[in-house]
Amino acid sequence: MPDAAAAGTWKLGDREVNRLGFGAMRLTGNGVMGNSDGAPIDRDVAIGLLPRAVELGVNHIDTASFYFGPLRSANELINRALAPYDDQVVVVTKVGPGRGPSGDWTARATPEQLRGQVEENLRQLGGDHLDVVNLRRGLEPSIAEHFGALADLRDAGLIRHLGISHVTPEHLAEAQAIAPVVCVQNFYSLDCRRADENGLLDSCGEQGIAFVRYYAISGLQREAAAATAHDDAVLAVARAHDATPAQVRLAWTLQRGPHVLAIPGTRNPQHLEENIAAAALRLSEDELARLAG
Repeated sequence: MPDAAAAGTWKLGDREVNRLGFGAMRLTGNGVMGNSDGAPIDRDVAIGLLPRAVELGVNHIDTASFYFGPLRSANELINRALAPYDDQVVVVTKVGPGRGPSGDWTARATPEQLRGQVEENLRQLGGDHLDVVNLRRGLEPSIAEHFGALADLRDAGLIRHLGISHVTPEHLAEAQAIAPVVCVQNFYSLDCRRADENGLLDSCGEQGIAFVRYYAISGLQREAAAATAHDDAVLAVARAHDATPAQVRLAWTLQRGPHVLAIPGTRNPQHLEENIAAAALRLSEDELARLAG
């Protein structure tokens, strides 16, 4: 049986998690971040999928209060499926983007409005504090004021640990000067390796910060469903290991460094098991070079 623990562990502050986690965005369907992602999953299937992920070793769940469609809310599904949370399950959420009840995107939260977003996540997820809250950056050049507001909420006991998302090395330095950052969540894949080019991935490793990549499987497809077409290198490595291209992409991610985490999401129970099986897939140095080339 596949086990997420096969990829090893990393710490988010004082919480140790398996490096292969689960992203809840796709559970809502209907292109929560702007692209079509199909009809919403059956609620009972979604509620069964989350405990199955935990049974297979996933103890890092990524979500946000703005992950919702007309019929499904990621936070509501997580609460219904997993609460009361075992101490071994770390739920990571994010704040910053604004979204109204109808689903329309609104102005980004001001620093003063972040408390309301944190409290909304608490209401939806349950509990008296949030394990980890990522500040999702928009287009603002500085995150100091927003991150400082979250640091105040951490000091008040609403948040246990802080992270940042969609950032540059300069933003990381800015945040670290205010409060400890336990994770950086950025787009990073075989198709987009900006974190290599600007040194962010290595900088996180040097500072003991988790680098959590999203769109690990979909790559440039981003929020849309993962592409069915793959380049020759991915297909060749997949054939050599009797694996799927998605598993190869995940394995490549996890071998980028011991501090690199992946949070692939899916609405398909079979794909969930395939994704978690990638935790045990080891690629050779030649294969890694071929994929990166």
